[in-house]
Amino acid sequence: MELLIGTRKWSSWSLRPWLAIKRTGAPFAETLIPLRQENNQTYEAIRPVSRSGLVPALKDGDLVVWDSLAICEYLAEKFPAAKLWPEDARARALGRSAAAEMHSGFQALRQECSMALEIEPHEAELSEAAGRNVARITELWNELLDRFGGPFLLGEWSIADAFYAPVASRFRTYGIKPQGAAGRYVNTILATPDFLEWEAAARAE
Repeated sequence: MELLIGTRKWSSWSLRPWLAIKRTGAPFAETLIPLRQENNQTYEAIRPVSRSGLVPALKDGDLVVWDSLAICEYLAEKFPAAKLWPEDARARALGRSAAAEMHSGFQALRQECSMALEIEPHEAELSEAAGRNVARITELWNELLDRFGGPFLLGEWSIADAFYAPVASRFRTYGIKPQGAAGRYVNTILATPDFLEWEAAARAE
């Protein structure tokens, strides 16, 4: 398998399936495409592998899977022993709902607080819309952590955590301190060995 990713310090969408594929333990190659190139060079560099022109993309033989959520679901089916989703159907449903909400929502937070692993933590002033995003994420995290007992959103690590790892990094970077168990969750997810490996590689780019 080959995973096409973007610049590590910025590409939150690449981080998500990268964390998932690391959890499978399967060997894979990484192809890094620098983002924010001029004259549409990023798009043209991606197109030979993924016709969407976007990262990430997963190449598995003659199959190309694009979009972070689709890649993670493909990996969950291909490697069931990795338990990227819990066995309990209700827990899976909640986890998928949480991942999908991240996948399609929180636009204000994304725009104002992009993932930037090269930036030192600092206090940022958020708009009202971004503040509502933070409140909703905090609520969601606290509800799942209370329901499943932590330390991860569904108890054990899952794709839901892959989807919120970049959010945790944003909270740290922009000085956002969620209340309750959600605050501890930020520290938990950012201390996992796989995230630390990605972060180290990002800082070395």
